[in-house]
Amino acid sequence: MKAARPGTERRKWSRLPLAIPVFVRSRDEKGNEFLEFATALNVSAGGMLLALRRILPSHRQIQLEIPSAPVALSMMPRVSRSLRARALRHTPAEGFYLLGLKFSRPLLGPGSHNGSRQRKLVSAV
Repeated sequence: MKAARPGTERRKWSRLPLAIPVFVRSRDEKGNEFLEFATALNVSAGGMLLALRRILPSHRQIQLEIPSAPVALSMMPRVSRSLRARALRHTPAEGFYLLGLKFSRPLLGPGSHNGSRQRKLVSAV
């Protein structure tokens, strides 16, 4: 297997640098369920980078819930605010851990990778 060259991008989707509040539900090392408030630091269709106060082992299943106002959900019927993910890696930082997550299902469908043409949202009148 060849090693990737430095500077080579291997991600399928672009990352958006957004700070989004997220509730994280999972199990700790002892198998006890926990719910913790965290912050997503960047998001892509395939996953997110999360700042969390506790360490989670790699491959741990995680349930994410993005808090939102009920009004916003009623206006957009296909919006999901609950996501499943798996922890891929963790990096210690000052007082928290950076957790790389991969979504169980990408947020975008097939053919929506980097460089693909996006649908026009507004029709020309």
